[in-house]
Amino acid sequence: MDIGLSEFELAAERLKPILHHTELDLSSTFSAMTGGRIYLKCENRQKTGSFKIRGASNKLAAMIERGERCPVVASSAGNHAQGVACSAAKFHIPATIVMPKAAPIAKVQATEGYGAKVVLAGDCYDDAYAEAMRICKEEGATFLHPYDDPEVIAGQGTLGLEILSDLPYADMIIVPAGGGGLLAGVAAAVKQVNPRIQVCGVQAEGAPAIARSFQAKERICTDSVSTIADGIAVRAPGEITVPLINRYADDVVTVSDTEIANAILLLLERCKQVVEPAGATPLAAVLSGKLDVKGKRVVAVMSGGNIDVSFIQSIIEMGLVARHRRVKFSVRLIDRPGSLVQLLNIISTAGGNILGVQHDRLRAGLNPNETTVNISCEVGGEAHGLAVEEAIRQHGYMLEVED
Repeated sequence: MDIGLSEFELAAERLKPILHHTELDLSSTFSAMTGGRIYLKCENRQKTGSFKIRGASNKLAAMIERGERCPVVASSAGNHAQGVACSAAKFHIPATIVMPKAAPIAKVQATEGYGAKVVLAGDCYDDAYAEAMRICKEEGATFLHPYDDPEVIAGQGTLGLEILSDLPYADMIIVPAGGGGLLAGVAAAVKQVNPRIQVCGVQAEGAPAIARSFQAKERICTDSVSTIADGIAVRAPGEITVPLINRYADDVVTVSDTEIANAILLLLERCKQVVEPAGATPLAAVLSGKLDVKGKRVVAVMSGGNIDVSFIQSIIEMGLVARHRRVKFSVRLIDRPGSLVQLLNIISTAGGNILGVQHDRLRAGLNPNETTVNISCEVGGEAHGLAVEEAIRQHGYMLEVED
């Protein structure tokens, strides 16, 4: 099936009184790093913290127009949950949201805060979906699919129309993809207005169903998913979204969790933007060179900012390691007073900031009077880290660097 431009325009009219028109921010930092003009579409600042409220609100508004006011049920890893809960509250419709047991606590609490009933079931989105369908059948409710619904896709596609209104001469728009609703909507809307603009999707390497489907030109599901980007960790892409993506999108690439973590860290450091892993995938694709952006006006869609605060520290650690800002190494010492102080002084003189020290006297191969010291250290980058390691070796120590 196809979704005509008039459907996207109708959705945009419905959503005007509901949504923020999120800003398009030109990043001089990322432009300098990539050779393109990189604009960030800050949908992480949208109501409920993500683009998902677009599709949910358009679907519910369309239902109201048809006189459908029955309770609704949705399944979601988090962002669709909040979008449906917020929209349902606005339209005074009861909502039940089924989320995976591992859903971030912040997203569960936010969903409940909008007044929806939350049910935790299964280990991933697909398990939650099965439970949601059971509840729908049992209670006679209407299921609001997070991505495989024409009215949801039309709502998501309004993001593309917003980009065109702010930057009509864009060369490329890069969009995260999980089930494919956002990518399908943005690609279909943009291409029907201006076919010249490239629209590319990005997936996590550990959840590549859309990328494989795009390459094979048919719908392909994966057996499992494994990624820090929980918002796009989908095994089964949409039956509606895949044909639309295959028709309208120009490319779909994948990025690693390390590349995603690095992008999140850079957004925090350079732009003061809090972006969840799924929302950072377009920037990860740009920074890793997965897409050619040199000389182009490029929009990276930061689709959401709902990251669990307790998870941010882990992401920061991954990003720092990826950028060689954190190093770990082991040094063999004579186990006597003062030997550790001498080693730490060498590291300090070389400019390393020591974060942790751990003794290991049980490592194989040690002499009775020896100990191994495991040290984690903050440095200024790869070159500085190598200089710290060389300073230690020059003082006669045996050094093992952890990967």
